[in-house]
Amino acid sequence: MTANRPPETPAHERLYRRLRSRIMLGELPPGLPLTLRGLAAEHRVSMTPAREAVRRLVAEGALSLSSSGRISTPELSVERIEELAALRALIEPELATRALPRAHQALIDRLALINSAIGEAVEAHDAVAYIRTNLEFHRTLYLRAQAPAMLAVLETVWLQLGPTMRMLYGRVKRHEPPRHHRMILASLRAGDEPGLRLAVRADVTHGLRHLAQQG
Repeated sequence: MTANRPPETPAHERLYRRLRSRIMLGELPPGLPLTLRGLAAEHRVSMTPAREAVRRLVAEGALSLSSSGRISTPELSVERIEELAALRALIEPELATRALPRAHQALIDRLALINSAIGEAVEAHDAVAYIRTNLEFHRTLYLRAQAPAMLAVLETVWLQLGPTMRMLYGRVKRHEPPRHHRMILASLRAGDEPGLRLAVRADVTHGLRHLAQQG
């Protein structure tokens, strides 16, 4: 008797997840042109899964689709960057506040370790690792908020910003982890809700506002 195998993930779902992760982590630069044929060939799938994956990513704002059918990664205007920064400033302090009552020492220790990994990415000048560990820092905290709908909305914001965050990393020469992360950790240890809200808001808007000013 053979063991029941879990159903295989459909090709369009695998491609969707792979592309979504690459876009969110800034592995693809802003304004990068893509084609269904090219995506299908690169990921060894047929045109139908490629079309379905792209359709879902366009719906989430992770890819742009022009009236002529041109597909590309988002190339955000200054106004759009400011809008997404404002969304982060609204949602993330709220998630952090909701997480605070459940921010036990084990969580704070975990966040401190992730922050050390961010520092290692900075030293290695590894932009993708920096973005990945930075998002991991925030997601690890926000999961404790137990607010899945809010976190899902936030992830679509992160997704739209992924290529732009990569460009921002190239412009802002970092030499250490974001200083606001130390303030977030200190506020969590102290149970300081106002301080936590301020630190998170400053952290998530500082770089994006710098980019918008440079735009």
